[in-house]
This record gives sequence, structure tokens and C-alpha cells, in this order.
Amino acid sequence: MKYANIILPLAVESAFTYKVPEALEGRLRVGNRVIVPLGPRKFYTGIVESFSFSKPSGFEAKEIIDMPSGEDEIPTLRHPQLKFWDWMSQYYLCTPGDVMHAALPAQLKLESESVIALSEDYIERIGSLELTERELKITGYLKEKGKTPAKSLQKEMSGDISTVIAKLASKGMIEIAERITERYKKRKVEELVMLVDLSDSRAVADSVKSLSRSERNQRAFMALAGLFKKKNPGMTISREEVMATMPEDIEWPVIKTLAAKKLVNITVREVSEFTYNGLTDHKLPELSEAQQEALMKVEESFKDKSVTLLRGITASGKTEIYIHLIDRILHSRQQVLYLVPEIALTTQLTDRLQKVFGERVVIYHSKFSDRERARTWLRLASTNEPLVVIGARSAVFLPFAKLGLVIVDEEHEPSYKQAEPAPRYNGRDAAIMLASLHGTKTLLGSATPSIETYYKATTGKFGLVELLERYSKVELPEIEIIDMKREQEKNARTGIFADKTLKMVHEAVDNSAQAILFINRRGYSPKAVCKMCAHLAKCDFCDVALTYHRTTDRLVCHYCGTSYPLPKTCPNCGEPAMMIRGYGTERVEEELNNAFDNKQILRMDLDTTRNKQDYSSIISTFSKGKASILVGTQMVTKGLDFDNVSVVGVVNADAQIHQPDFRAGERAFNMLCQVAGRAGRREKKGTVAIQAYQTDHPVLEFVKAHDYTGFYEYELQERHKFAYPPFTRVIMVNLKHRDEQKLIEAANKYATRLYELFGNRVKGPTVPSVGRIQSFHIRTLMLKLELAASPAKVKEILRQVYIEIMSTSLDKGLSVYYDVDPG
Repeated sequence: MKYANIILPLAVESAFTYKVPEALEGRLRVGNRVIVPLGPRKFYTGIVESFSFSKPSGFEAKEIIDMPSGEDEIPTLRHPQLKFWDWMSQYYLCTPGDVMHAALPAQLKLESESVIALSEDYIERIGSLELTERELKITGYLKEKGKTPAKSLQKEMSGDISTVIAKLASKGMIEIAERITERYKKRKVEELVMLVDLSDSRAVADSVKSLSRSERNQRAFMALAGLFKKKNPGMTISREEVMATMPEDIEWPVIKTLAAKKLVNITVREVSEFTYNGLTDHKLPELSEAQQEALMKVEESFKDKSVTLLRGITASGKTEIYIHLIDRILHSRQQVLYLVPEIALTTQLTDRLQKVFGERVVIYHSKFSDRERARTWLRLASTNEPLVVIGARSAVFLPFAKLGLVIVDEEHEPSYKQAEPAPRYNGRDAAIMLASLHGTKTLLGSATPSIETYYKATTGKFGLVELLERYSKVELPEIEIIDMKREQEKNARTGIFADKTLKMVHEAVDNSAQAILFINRRGYSPKAVCKMCAHLAKCDFCDVALTYHRTTDRLVCHYCGTSYPLPKTCPNCGEPAMMIRGYGTERVEEELNNAFDNKQILRMDLDTTRNKQDYSSIISTFSKGKASILVGTQMVTKGLDFDNVSVVGVVNADAQIHQPDFRAGERAFNMLCQVAGRAGRREKKGTVAIQAYQTDHPVLEFVKAHDYTGFYEYELQERHKFAYPPFTRVIMVNLKHRDEQKLIEAANKYATRLYELFGNRVKGPTVPSVGRIQSFHIRTLMLKLELAASPAKVKEILRQVYIEIMSTSLDKGLSVYYDVDPG
């Protein structure tokens, strides 16, 4: 008997073993998806990890049910991916199931779905039972709708219904079954072919005569005949195009009637989700002398180093160098992965790359629909064709066949770090490992490299190439640090803006230039406070202040998403004294509209970019000069290239610098340098206004001087003094519990045990800056480990501590998870 070890998308350490049925023995391969049972009623999609002929001991293995249709032809995973999954689960201290859950597009994950229906003897039982109002509401809904997925029923009912469902099941009122749902369905379009010879007038007349009983059918046929004559009688025409030319009273069933009479034929064809702008000229961008030299140095570095850092100042033309490298890889019939930190960047980048590489450019990120991502995945799983894939961090999971180069642009960006859920990976570091498993090279690009990356480059682990000249020798922008305390004393500010800042923006837009204003807070105001008793409106479930959003007139928690009405009276003192304080992007936009009433102003933040069309629309409008000012969060700081921006304003620099995190200074320096780099990228020298209250902070001094190496040396000394990366490896052990007292006891127990094993490498437990999220209290422990420490050994030790503590506790409400290399 043959057995298969199957990875399931569950947070368990080991694979599950199943019997391979005879019907699948010759077809099943490593990397295939399979449908397997788990427990009495659940079904999951699993991935075949390996095979064995040894019968498992201690339990009776169940049998694989089947493979999704067509899966025997195209395995979902390739061999390097399984090795990549294994590395990720080891290094980031999670399970292979966690990695699978994050990696596969939702439409490639078959799930069993709970379906609820009234029991057969519902009528007999209802007369003898007393039901609550909620129970009556649910049974009434099921009586009207019939079988209903549990998720759909939950949406229709307010509040959690799990307890009510359990009670109804115990009373015999309902039945719960499992229905398998295959999420991925290939996109198909219907097309028409004309079967009548339109050049034969007798054939056309006979066809019309055959429809004499229906004047509508005759009109539909004649409209179709006219359309096919205009196009080409032998071609196929899509359903959408056909219906667009039909009279309003003719619908699709009429066309199907014509097909039934053999006048037309309706065919179904699978189509690609990929869009291509059709503007290819196949011309590589011309390189300056400095760019050409940098390109040669990168290629030379690749001879000795598997990873090379290209440190190029803002607007130095790193993208043109990338394009030349991509061209060489595609000519060698290999594939390229091009990672960017923000989805917004893919819009401009896709246009630039499609202009050179045409349909060989593929885009992959979370703003695409599940269908589109699944389509991209299956395309890569089934082809060896040379492609360049542009994507955010999740693109590292794609099934590349012949990966020839990995590019990680803006490698310093915190956006590459996945925060929730597991695996909490860094896309940059994962990309480096992916390239290594494929035996290929990685190019990291940044104007302000991360401290860890630049340290590795300057100590010889990575190659280093520096491009310190802007394209066309345009000067770096002039940066002015504006002291907001002094401006306030002089009464030289309007709202959140210093008069100096507004003057710069006015001068820019009056001269037909553009301006970008950056504030890293979305919403209208970050606080709602009572002016009488200073009560601060906070989330009921998280220890954070609520943000006021004027567009919805609601207070919103940016951690759990719960929204609340703005209270008319203070919940604490009862006075009608609640007021909003502080600024977010909405309020900045409002003040700009008041100051520039005849100029179009765009806002780019999470609220205005809910899908990929929103990103494209904002960037396209601003790029074409149809708007004068762009205000936004960190989205506007990252690699966007606008020709006509002459002024950039940073509204509140202090908020970036003063964070309780050892990376705060680095993040602030990088963000300020990057947003400053959006100014003056072509002929004219740009200007940057940075508003701050603590103007003598070292970070601001380095930013003003455009002094990356000075900042790096300063920061490296601080890191060495306190034993932070790049001199150690940091792992945060996070514990969560709804009961704060039980959490404190568990955290102390965990700390004691870890201290016994790791000594003074353990710090904590401490309360994080946000100590409660979604009703869970949180405590953290920090491990500072030597760089040589084995990830596998560390994982084994932490796993044993987890088992030891959880197995001795009767309370199972504790949750433990790890964040390796916290960002």
C-alpha cells in the first residue's frame, strides 16, 4: 500500500498521512493538490509533500478522496517551493500549514463549508418546544430559504449565532452538513459563430422564414447577420459584443433560440485574466555613463556574490538598470521576479515594463481578485516561458520554473514585513532564499538601504554597487527643517501648516508645478477628547484611541475595524464637550481645499485605494498633471516617479521619529529621505519642507544633509551598544489571553522557563505599546540570539517549552506566536 504525506492549511507541525487509492497511484505526484477528509465531517485541500510504503503506526490512515480536475496534468507546486515552504516554517517559527495557507490563492483552496437546514421532523418538534426570539428568527429564515451556508446565515443575523445554532441542533430542530466548495473556476466566455452562409441570399431568406412565428427572433437574426457581415462572416464574436449591438428588447435567451435552430453556434472558451496595454516599442531605455558603469559593476559582482546591493540615490535611475538586466535574463529564456513594497508602485512600473517587454509582464498582488491570482498561479505552474513577474511580497510564493533573477526594489521598506497572520516573514529575506534555492542571483535596490543590508554589503557578505549621481545630473532637493514651536510663537501658521510650507506650495502650483504633502495618519482626526474632563474615546476591544472619519461621520478603530458614532455627550462626565483633535489625511485635504480653492487635490491612503483601479486612477490623474496637489500616507513616499513635482511637504516629522522601537530612527530617516526624493526629479531642483517640533534631532540633521553614510554609522553604534541587529537576531515571543491576570501568570512562567534555557538573552515580559487588541491582552518577551544560532534548533527548543507549559495548564485560552526579525 502506498501512502502520501499531505500538508494541510492548519497550524500543526507535522504532515498528515493518507492512503493513496489505486485509481490515483499512477497519477499522483509530489506537489499535487488532493482532497482529503479530516475528522468526521471536514474536507480540505492538501498538498502532497512525499510518499511512503510504510504503514503508519498508532492510527488507521484514511484514504485520499480525489484530486481536483486537471490536477494530474499540472502540479500546483514545483520542487523548489516545497523546500522554500520548509525553510520558511523553520526560520519564521511557524508550521508548514501556516505557510500553505498564506501561499496558495484562496480559489485554489478547496474548503468544506457548513450548511444548515431544518430537520425532517421540524414540524413535529416545533409544537412541543419553547424557542427564544433568536431561535425563531433563525428557523423562520431557514424555512423560507432552505439549506443555507453557515457563513451566509451569520451575515443575515446580528451577533454571533454559534451558541444558538448549537442549541437548535441539540433540540433536533436543525441539521448541519458539510458541502465541498471548489473555489477556483476558470474564467470562460461565450462566443458565437454564424452557421448560415450570408453570401447566399436564398439561405438567408430561408433562415428568416424559419423564424416567422417570432418577429423578435427575426430581428435578432438580421441584427446578427449585419454584425457578422461587418466583421467577418467566418469569425467568432463574443457574447458581450453581440448583446451590445442587439435592440433593447432582445436578451440572451433569444440568441440561444437561434442556436437551437442551428442558425448560429455558441461555443465556450477559457480566457486569460491578464491585461496588456498594447504599447510595446521593445526599446531599452538609454543609460547614462554612470548607469552604464553601475550595470557593469552589478554584473561583475554577480560573478562572486549571490546577493548584490545597488545603493542608488533617489532619481538616479535604478529602474533603467533593472530593465537592462531583465532583458538579458528574458533573452536567456529564464524568468524574473521583481518585488516592490507597495501595490501602488506596480501601476507605473507595469506601464514602463510593458512598453519594453509587452505580454511577458505579469502582475501579482493582493488587490487582484482571487480568480486573477489563481489564474496567474496556474499559468506559472504550467509554463517555462520567459516572464517578468511584478508583485508585492506574496509573489515570492509563485511556482517559478526557471527563475533567473530576483530584484527587490526599495529593499529597506517595512512593507515587506508580514505582520499578521503567520508566517510573519520579510519578503526581502524570503526572496533571497528563494533565489538561492533556484541557484540564481538577487539584486537589492535602495537609496537608503536597511542597516542590516548595508552592514552585510560593507562587510563583504553581499556585493555593493553605488550610484550616487541623479539621472541627467539633476541636483538633490534643498531641504528646510521648519521649527513649528517657533512658527507658533510668531503666529506664522495656518492650521497644521506653517506659513512657509503653504508659501512653497503656492509658488509651485502658481508656476504650473505640483506638490506632494505627506502625513502618516489616515482619517480626519486621530483623537476625540472631552474638553471638560479630558476623556479620550477608545475602542471597547483594543487599547487605542479611535480615529474620526469625517466622510462617514464615525469613530473607527484602526486595529479591529469597529466603528462607533461620535458621542454627543461625554460618556465620562456627561457634558456636551466632545471635540476632535489632531490631523489625518482627510483633514489635511480639507485644509488644502480651503487654501487652494481652484486647484484639484487628490488623497492617497487606505480609504481611497480599496482596489487596484483606485491606485491606477489616482496615479494616472496626478501623472498627467490633472491635479496640483497629492496628499497621502506612506504610500506617496515609495518610489513613485512624477516629472512635475517641485515641492514636498512633511506635515509632522516628529510622529515618525518618536516611536518605542529600536528601528524608529531608521524608519524615520528612510521615510523622510524617500518622500524628499519625490521632489525635483527632472530638470528643476526641488524643495522639501519638513515640519517638526524637535528640530535638533540627529535624524533630521542627517536627512537635511542627504547623509546616508553618516546616519548609518551613527545608527550602527547605537545598535552595537545595545546588541540589536545586525549584531544579533531578535525573536519576539508574543502571548495573548482574554483574561489579563491569567496572561500575566503565563507570561511569567514562560519567561522563567526561557531564562533557564537562554539566560540573559531573554528580556521581559513587557506590555507592548498597544497592550490589548480585539479583547486579547498581550505580553511580549524578547530573545536576542547570536547570528550563528540554528533556526531549526531554536524552533525545537521553543516548541518543547510551548508543549511543556500548555500541557501542564488546564486553561487553553492562551495563544503563543513568534515574530522573527520584527520590522
